[in-house]
Amino acid sequence: MSRRLCLLLWLLMYVHPAHATLPPVRVTKATGPTYHNTFTALYESLAAGSPATAQAQAVKVNGDWRLDRPLDITCNGGFDSGFTAGTGYTTLGGTLTVGSGTLTANRLIVSTPGTAPLGALSGSGSVARSLLTYADLTGGVTPALVDGSAFALPANAAMPAHVFEGHLSIPEAGQSPVFIVHTDDYSYASTAQRKVLPAFSFDFVQNGSYLIPATQGLSITGNSYWNYIVGPGRVWRETGDQGLSRASFPFALVERNANCTHNGMMTFLFDNSSVSKVSYEITQETCKYFKLDMAGQLSASYTPASVAGAAAIKADHAAEIANRLPTRPIAALVDDFPGSGVQLANIGKMDQAEHMTAYGLLVNGINYVSDCGTRYGLYPFCDNMRLPSYSTAKSAFASMAMMRLGQKYGKDLVYNSRIVDFIYPPEYQSRPGNWNYQDVTTFRNTLDMATGRFYYSEFETDENYYMTNFFLAENYDSTIYYAFQFTQYLPPGQRWVYHSSDTFLVTRAMNNFLVYYANDTGKDIFNMVRDEVFKPLHLSAGAMTTLRTDNSSTGKPFGGFGLFWSQDDIAKLGLFLNNFGGAYDDTQILNPEMLADSMQKTSNHGYLTSATDATLYYNNAFWAAPWGAPYTCTFWTPFMSGYGGISVVMMPNGSTYYEVNDNAETKWSYALAESNKLRPMCP
Repeated sequence: MSRRLCLLLWLLMYVHPAHATLPPVRVTKATGPTYHNTFTALYESLAAGSPATAQAQAVKVNGDWRLDRPLDITCNGGFDSGFTAGTGYTTLGGTLTVGSGTLTANRLIVSTPGTAPLGALSGSGSVARSLLTYADLTGGVTPALVDGSAFALPANAAMPAHVFEGHLSIPEAGQSPVFIVHTDDYSYASTAQRKVLPAFSFDFVQNGSYLIPATQGLSITGNSYWNYIVGPGRVWRETGDQGLSRASFPFALVERNANCTHNGMMTFLFDNSSVSKVSYEITQETCKYFKLDMAGQLSASYTPASVAGAAAIKADHAAEIANRLPTRPIAALVDDFPGSGVQLANIGKMDQAEHMTAYGLLVNGINYVSDCGTRYGLYPFCDNMRLPSYSTAKSAFASMAMMRLGQKYGKDLVYNSRIVDFIYPPEYQSRPGNWNYQDVTTFRNTLDMATGRFYYSEFETDENYYMTNFFLAENYDSTIYYAFQFTQYLPPGQRWVYHSSDTFLVTRAMNNFLVYYANDTGKDIFNMVRDEVFKPLHLSAGAMTTLRTDNSSTGKPFGGFGLFWSQDDIAKLGLFLNNFGGAYDDTQILNPEMLADSMQKTSNHGYLTSATDATLYYNNAFWAAPWGAPYTCTFWTPFMSGYGGISVVMMPNGSTYYEVNDNAETKWSYALAESNKLRPMCP
């Protein structure tokens, strides 16, 4: 079966909670219809010799389809989610090969992913440019903040005249000539070095009109304050650039040892051997306590060279693009759901909208997305903008790690393993909390933040006032030391008290559990999630790293924060958890019983998080809220929540709503009501 199959293009029909979700292709046999996630899976289910008629939903189904048996097959595409009417088209996102038998196809489009070159441009190159012109980039210009469109691929761009492959280096210079502070709760800007762009040193390859960094995800710079994330950009030609080609790509400055992410862009001109000056600009962030604008122009050097693994880098990037969910602008909901009365203003609703980074609503397998605004126009690389997870990582990393371990080694073994069996005595001896080898605190107690250890049990008091040392600690020894700081007042399993340090403890314990049961000292708990969950889901290359201790790519993963998403990544995770039951390609990846607990599918709703407010629960590092009136039934919405205003809400109508803001606004109940107009929450 093809390795390129993409779980997340199984676009499912809407169903109520009591019904099963339907994969996108089916075939009717004597015993009734069978449903499959790929054409290959459907084909392999067919008995020899009998003709068959397959049906497919009007979605993109990735994966190759090779017919190599003497079967006569008719494939009718373009059906709606219930397979009742076929008026659209189905796209096969892979290679179709008919080696034996016959195929009669109706409303089926074949689109092979990974075909190079990508991003063919048909423009003439005649572009009316007034910002970041040839003269600006080659002769120098007084740096100023400009509209983001100056970094964007213009409508009439032509294919580039040159191929960029090699090393781009920008040495660290002085303070950025433009550095404007909007919010600075901790007086960061008083440190001059924070105003300096770190040295930049990355390899790139080019595929068609795409410029692809060889290294994506978090890159440790060694700088005292900043690390980098660099994403794929574009290359093109404009007639005003005097025969040179133009490049632009997204990057982010990430606060060292923290999740704060400041998104920016770089652009330059190039030929086969040299580059112009590089202009850069940052005018957007997801960072509640430090908001800034930063811009400048720096000299750079280009060393053309063959980049190791270039073919794989291109192929992986092409596959990432091919495997993205179908995307529509959020405004398209009005046209796609006529008569629903959907109010767009209630989706992404904020009192101070300027602090919204991005939001989206996944419905019927389509990712309806917002633009990505900045203080100077729209961000031109919205599909590659890095969105920090903050504490949504507690759900999407730590909790999914436990559910993956549960599938590999058994739910009860993982839930009931003791912390003190997998975090070793030197790390907890002589610490508060009465930790000793007789302690019975389990992995599940700790993931649930119900260890019985705290200073104050009021809602998030410990997290807000007594965790500074833990968050500021960088090396592992200090981090684990402060994670064991709280006093034991109750036996484990009785009271929820929020501590990010608890998630660090259970993440570390799960790492050692994996090492022990896999009998492999090289195992790493994040790498397990990356390789066995994220990669099969085709999350973006920029999502394949996490923050770790010691400001090092080989440190210990924090678990409770430190991931970096794209809009597509978040929507795929919503599908995986809310629609697909933690499975892909007919393979169960997460333990289904543990996932049922997390998604409020059992009678165990977890811990009430406040003695005075019965509206928030916490179970397996997922939050949940119960709902009743004005809805016509009672239901639960499990959700992920992150510092500053990050929410990923999974609804019983099969939709997922997500928003990333840094103004501590959580008004997603309005989006819930609008989603109910599109697909009712109640049967």
